[in-house]
Amino acid sequence: MDLNGKKILLGVTGGIAAYKSCELLRLLQKKGAQIRVAMTEAATRFVAPLTFASLSKCPVYLKDGAVEARPFQHIDFPRWADLYLVVPCTANAIGKFAYGLADDPVSLCFMSCTCPRLLAPAMNVAMYNSPAVRRNLQTLRSFENTYVLESPAGELACGEVGSGRLMEPADIVSFIEGGSLPLVGTSSPTTPSSGGHPRNAPAALFNCHPREGGDLPELNDPALPGHGRTVLITAGRTEEAIDPVRYISNRSSGKTAVALASVFLANGYSVEVVAGPMEAEFPGGAAVHRVRSACEMHRAVMERLSGADALVHCAAVADYRPKDPAQSKIKDSRSQLVLELVPNPNILRDSVAAKKPNQVVVGFALETDHFEEHAQEKLRKSGADALLLNAPVAKDSGFGFDNVNYALVTPGEKVPEMQMGSKVELSETIVDFVNRKLEERHG
Repeated sequence: MDLNGKKILLGVTGGIAAYKSCELLRLLQKKGAQIRVAMTEAATRFVAPLTFASLSKCPVYLKDGAVEARPFQHIDFPRWADLYLVVPCTANAIGKFAYGLADDPVSLCFMSCTCPRLLAPAMNVAMYNSPAVRRNLQTLRSFENTYVLESPAGELACGEVGSGRLMEPADIVSFIEGGSLPLVGTSSPTTPSSGGHPRNAPAALFNCHPREGGDLPELNDPALPGHGRTVLITAGRTEEAIDPVRYISNRSSGKTAVALASVFLANGYSVEVVAGPMEAEFPGGAAVHRVRSACEMHRAVMERLSGADALVHCAAVADYRPKDPAQSKIKDSRSQLVLELVPNPNILRDSVAAKKPNQVVVGFALETDHFEEHAQEKLRKSGADALLLNAPVAKDSGFGFDNVNYALVTPGEKVPEMQMGSKVELSETIVDFVNRKLEERHG
């Protein structure tokens, strides 16, 4: 089976083996497959949705995420797919599937899926061998186009030894490609609808249902609040040259901007990004314009300002740059070096000054002390519609992490108490605000 160009929906449920789904996703991509991801709430406690969004370059379908603003997500995702993988598939998910319960993205997709479904169980050996799980697995094997992979014996995460391990991602890929890995419960060589699974099932997986709809229409659904609208996001950091080798910069990874782009795309917006250097990767569908310095970013933003309905200034822009960068590498003399710095243009203030009355502008304020005072002052001076105050001072949050301490500050209102949340949750707060303001200004 050639996976090149195949469209695979990956359902991730809440087991410790969820981290292996990241490896599986990458292996499938290397084979040329396109991947979309749905996650249960429990799965998000093991692997952050932003990880899958970044790897798949597509917003993740979450129960309480902004993507559910689109009312038929549970239909669109399975309809898009050629194959639905649930990896890992927990005992809870197996029970839901067997009894027709659907109250989370993974089970909803299973319920509405008409393409082949491949489940990879993973759980403790006692659970795997329990009568309830064995019965539910047998029930699922009787479902048409539903295949259950083996759970090989070995050392489990809890330290016990027995069946219930997740099949290794490489073996799952080999099975899909048509390898010799057997399916649990194989009893019939030809008729899966009778309850058995054919040995040659992998070769036929993609050939038993007619596909409709093509790619997910994230940007073409009139029901979405961002339909027909464009958002411009600044991202990453800037680098201000000292000489051809050295520069002044900061620690921004770009993860927040990636989360913003994902959530805006899920709300139906066309997304343009002016991005400085950064490590995180943007989801597919975002038009990214690369720059390096603050002056380059300023120029790129002002050129694109008129075409945007909303601007979100997420980039960590250097306030100063060396006045006269050296044209060749400064030699190490171990003597004191004095750099004369000059201010960089203020991209936020200049875009606010040039914006149209119906455009919405949101800025960012990263502060390490006197949070409320500094945020209110920056909001007043900038004239922005709102300011996202964030503070990278808590342990395991801020630069390079998935969580951050934040609050949305708006003119004339008391600064709300800062809360710790994921960068996706931060992004949803901003997108909800932008949606409301645009509705107010456009009627």
